[in-house]
Amino acid sequence: MSVEREDIVLWRRKYLRQIKEYRAANKTIYYLDETLDTTVKNKRQAFLDGLSAGPKARTGKGKRLIVLHIGSGKGFVEDGLLVFESKSTKDYHEEMDGERFLNWFINIMPKLEPRSVVVMDNAPYHSVRVEKILTTSWNKQQIIDWLQSKGKSMDMTYLKKELLMKVAEIAPQYNKYLINKTAKSNGITILHLPPYHCKLNPIELVWAQIKNYVGANNSTFKLSDIKKLLDDAIALIDANRWKKCCDHVIREENTMWNLDDIMELAEQNSFIINVTGESSDTD
Repeated sequence: MSVEREDIVLWRRKYLRQIKEYRAANKTIYYLDETLDTTVKNKRQAFLDGLSAGPKARTGKGKRLIVLHIGSGKGFVEDGLLVFESKSTKDYHEEMDGERFLNWFINIMPKLEPRSVVVMDNAPYHSVRVEKILTTSWNKQQIIDWLQSKGKSMDMTYLKKELLMKVAEIAPQYNKYLINKTAKSNGITILHLPPYHCKLNPIELVWAQIKNYVGANNSTFKLSDIKKLLDDAIALIDANRWKKCCDHVIREENTMWNLDDIMELAEQNSFIINVTGESSDTD
C-alpha cells in the first residue's frame, strides 16, 4: 500500500480549508488551465489524444494548438480564450512560458469580479519567481552579494554555512510568485492546487466535454477546422455545464477532507493498539 507524502497531505488540507473559507465569504472562484490539441493523421489520435491538461509532457509529430482559458460556475470568462499554434514537437509547457502567461493574465484581470479567487496548478509558467532565489550551488561571493543587496552586512570571513543560515532567515520574504504578486496588487487572490490534484480543477471536466465534441465532429483534421470546432465547443459550455463541473469538484473536495479525517483516526487507533498490545519476552 502506497503512503502519501506528508507535505502533499498538508498542502491539500490547507488548500481545502482555504477554498471552503473563500466560498463561505461568497468570493467568486475562477479556475484556469492550459490544454493541447494535436493534429495528426490518425483519426483517433487527432483530438482524443490531443487536448490534455496537467503536467504531463507531450511529444509527437503534427501541428498542435495550445489552448488556455478561465471560467467559474458562471461560465467561461468573456474573451478569456488564448489559442496559439505550437512551433515545436517538444513538451508544450516549454512554449507556454511565464511571460506569455503573465501578459494573458494581466489582460484577463479587469474581467474578473472584485476580490475573487483564481485557482491554478503549479506549472512552471504559473510559478515564476519575483526574483531568483539563490541555491547551495552558488559560491560564497554570490551569496554575499545577494545578502548585501538585501541590506545584510556580510563578508568573506563568514563560512558558507553561516551565510546560508542567514539566507534561510530572510529568503521567505523574497520567495514569492510573480503571478501572485501581480494578482494581489489588483485585489485578486491566487490559490495553487496541491501537486497531483488536477481532479480538483473543474476545467479538466470542461476540457473533456470540449475534447469529445471536437473529436466527434472533426473530419478534416485541419488546424483551421479544429480552431472552428474549438470555438463551437466552447460556446456550448454554458454556465449550467460549468456549475455542474464545479459541483462535482466540491463533492470531490468533501470526499478528500473526510478521507483525511478517516486516515488520521485509523493511524491513531493503530498506534494505540501497538502500544497497548506490547508484551515482554522476558520471564
